[in-house]
Amino acid sequence: MDEMNKEVSELKDFSVGQEVTGKVVKVEDNQVLVDIGWKTDGIVPLNELTHLHVESASEVVNLDDELTLKINKITDDEVILSKQAVDTEKAWADLENKLASGEVFEATVKEIVKGGLVVDVGVRGFVPASLVEVHYVEDFSTYLDTELTLKVVELDRSKNRVILSHRAVVEEESEKLKEQRLASLEEGQVVEGKVARITDFGAFIDLGGIDGLVHISELAHEHVNHASDVISEGETVKVKVLSVDVESERISLSIKATLPGPWAGIEDKIKPGDIVKGTVKRLVNFGAFVEIFPRVEGLVHISQISTEHIGTPHEVLEVDQEIEAKVLDVNEDEKRISLSIRELEADKNQQELKSYEKDEDQGFSISDVIGDQLDKFK
Repeated sequence: MDEMNKEVSELKDFSVGQEVTGKVVKVEDNQVLVDIGWKTDGIVPLNELTHLHVESASEVVNLDDELTLKINKITDDEVILSKQAVDTEKAWADLENKLASGEVFEATVKEIVKGGLVVDVGVRGFVPASLVEVHYVEDFSTYLDTELTLKVVELDRSKNRVILSHRAVVEEESEKLKEQRLASLEEGQVVEGKVARITDFGAFIDLGGIDGLVHISELAHEHVNHASDVISEGETVKVKVLSVDVESERISLSIKATLPGPWAGIEDKIKPGDIVKGTVKRLVNFGAFVEIFPRVEGLVHISQISTEHIGTPHEVLEVDQEIEAKVLDVNEDEKRISLSIRELEADKNQQELKSYEKDEDQGFSISDVIGDQLDKFK
């Protein structure tokens, strides 16, 4: 009798709306039994376990789990409990704080639905397709059961509306990364980047959070018709920072500046005394500039153009004319090559003269052949 009175006394201590704590003692498909210290185990129906769609209670709780529950209904024979009601109250308070503070948090994707993703944040949270990524996603199936970093962007408790965004987190992180990268760049630095986009006027290089522009004139030492002729999207390249404008977030880059110039190693390619071929590119009053390697020009001074006196280079040479010249001097540091057509002609004349004199030495006269015969007639 005393035991019965004790149980009745304990029963009066419970009331609808009260929160209680208990241990899961049995998990069935459509409900969970919880020991809350009452005369019988409390019942948590499947629809009171979670706001998410589940087929069985075992998807939500396990045997011996400690649960905080709210009493929905109490009779002489049973107590109906709700885990969802407790979770919902805590979730809304937590979400309101997160919205106010802009906190970034993680949640697991529980469902793929038309128009987006459903995540568990204590209540049913929805991530619209447009707020999942910064880029278009065609198939969301790979997101199921994965964790996403999220921000609360809209709450309406009266409509049970919770809108979350992963895109906002990605954009925020990208902005921070861009600011950090921009602050770290200095004129003259050589860094690596990936070709992000190719345009008619050059290429944009992803430097890790921010893009810089390589103008078409800075792609190579030689003339380039289109950026795609020398680089490809996705390719990793070395670039030199030409300028950084923090306010406008504009970065000018050069690939050309990281490549050996046309004059690099020129002293190993030609030396004084060498004979070179080239094309006349420009004629000026004091001489002619002749291209002997791509983008490498040497000067033939007017005094070195001809063995004869001339008033202007135009009297002997014309633009685009192919010529041969003798190298007089090479200076890689000053990017200067001195050439001479006159000396080459003089050398050729000297060789011809020597060849002629040699023929003269080996020659003979008629008297040498018939001299003895003439003596007989004397």
